[in-house]
Amino acid sequence: MNYHINWKSWLVAVWLLVSAQSLSAAEEQLAYDRINLSASASAKVDNDVLIAMLYFQKEGDDLPALSNEVNNVIGKAVEQSKKTSNVTVQTMGYFSSPVHKKIQLVGWRVRQSIRLESRDTAALTKLIGDLQNKLAVESISYDVSPNSRDKVEERLISEAIVAFNQRAKLITKDLGRSKYRLVRMNVNAMGDPVRPMRSRGGPMLAEASVKAPSIEAGQQKIQVTIQGTIELQVE
Repeated sequence: MNYHINWKSWLVAVWLLVSAQSLSAAEEQLAYDRINLSASASAKVDNDVLIAMLYFQKEGDDLPALSNEVNNVIGKAVEQSKKTSNVTVQTMGYFSSPVHKKIQLVGWRVRQSIRLESRDTAALTKLIGDLQNKLAVESISYDVSPNSRDKVEERLISEAIVAFNQRAKLITKDLGRSKYRLVRMNVNAMGDPVRPMRSRGGPMLAEASVKAPSIEAGQQKIQVTIQGTIELQVE
């Protein structure tokens, strides 16, 4: 097979590459008096969303019977959750796994969980107490709703920008310059990581009466950080 090289096109491509690298190097040489700085703004925000993970698990030697029981219990829990106003329910992980004693198969374990979420703490805590007659609580946690988080972050972004500009003006003045220009800016928002409260208890007996858990929403810190580069100007 014969290959034909278009030397003219190849030389043009090489020239363009070298030119681009030369321009980049020239820009770096012209980038003088650049300063990196950051500023932040934060606020404590009330957690307004309650999130709970519950599960049902059975072990035995009859896999089809175990699966049917788990499906039945979770199905009823979902139906009950859907009837509770202001509560969102979602089925989560479902799995069946063999149980071994040494190397011998002695049975099966079947498990499925559901996720409950609501801004109505009273309604959800009552539902959790009711469901604990059959289901076990894996974790309970609080978070800030997306709408509330967006509003807080928008306010904090404005505050962080004001703080950034004030810091930039201070640096410019202290270095004997009269003005600066913004070269680049990055805005990052973050909140405290949600730490679920986990339960080690197993499912309660069906006839047991379970009291609703005591839950305090608390607050979390949301922070917006602005990182940027300014270039001091020479008049």
